[in-house]
Amino acid sequence: MKKAKISFTGKEIEFIDRDIGIRQIEEFAERGVVSPIVIYGPEGCGKTALFKQAKTILEEYGYHVIYVSPLAREEREIFTYTPTIHEIVEEVFKSLLDPYSRIVDVSIKIASIVMRKLRKPRIAILMDDIFQVIGLDKAEIYTKILLNLIEYPSGDYEKIVILVSTSEGVTRWRIGRHRWADILIMWNMSRDGFKQLYEVLPDPKPRFEDVWRIAGGNPDILERLYVNRWSVDVVLRKLIDVKRLDPYFLRKWGRHLEEAVADPDYLWSGPDEVESLVNELIERNLIIFHIPPRIQELWIDTPPLEKDIEIGIGRHVAWQSPLHREAVRRALEEYKTI
Repeated sequence: MKKAKISFTGKEIEFIDRDIGIRQIEEFAERGVVSPIVIYGPEGCGKTALFKQAKTILEEYGYHVIYVSPLAREEREIFTYTPTIHEIVEEVFKSLLDPYSRIVDVSIKIASIVMRKLRKPRIAILMDDIFQVIGLDKAEIYTKILLNLIEYPSGDYEKIVILVSTSEGVTRWRIGRHRWADILIMWNMSRDGFKQLYEVLPDPKPRFEDVWRIAGGNPDILERLYVNRWSVDVVLRKLIDVKRLDPYFLRKWGRHLEEAVADPDYLWSGPDEVESLVNELIERNLIIFHIPPRIQELWIDTPPLEKDIEIGIGRHVAWQSPLHREAVRRALEEYKTI
């Protein structure tokens, strides 16, 4: 199987690990799907890398693939597609003044035209982190639109695969209220896979055990540590600022946050007032709440351990990474000295 090229620390590397996830994508390719598959997980856990590999796999299975990534760092990666539908894409793009300003709608339109113009095509639509662009309030609407592509197509198709990724915690609950998508959870990389990624980076570097304890298998955090010359303090400070861990938030929830830092499952069975804190932590993308049982059918790729307090994973609740937990712990310490 061909491996996709992934951008990591400014270099191109081959897609690493995720063997179970790859097999799951192959199963989607063989069967097609009956509803959009929404893949949800910690920010930076590697969903974009998996989607790039999924594009490669689906093309090998004969799919015409439309891949949308509105938050991509480079414009050329915002919208890519299989060359077999080049003429259709060109036709649609030429009819619009600024197709990139509404690339999600444009992609759906292209998919409909492919169904109508090509004879029983295999078609795949991969949408990576679109909800931050279209707005969380429209997440349900667009999920239903994608389901309609499957159930009420503009033409006959042989098979269809629709994959959508999100790291927005609120999105999961909004979409989950309906039966318009199949929601699967994806976690950070396994220890062995993460070590392979760690080995790509040049020496000198910290010991793997130290990196694992702060990143917990999250490739984005590994990249940030490397770019910041392995300064945990610098990366922590940036995360504290981005997550708005300010004195107002800390004063309001301090005691409960201290309990959650020690064991995230405190948020699962704590007092009633903790529910509001849980909602805030979800909105700030600090925790994953209501983690499913570690049954493979509920996950994309390898589920985390049942419980691993060392890196902030509980049975029902987990910090998105050890660094997210450490940011809260550090902010609490600083707040107490004010």
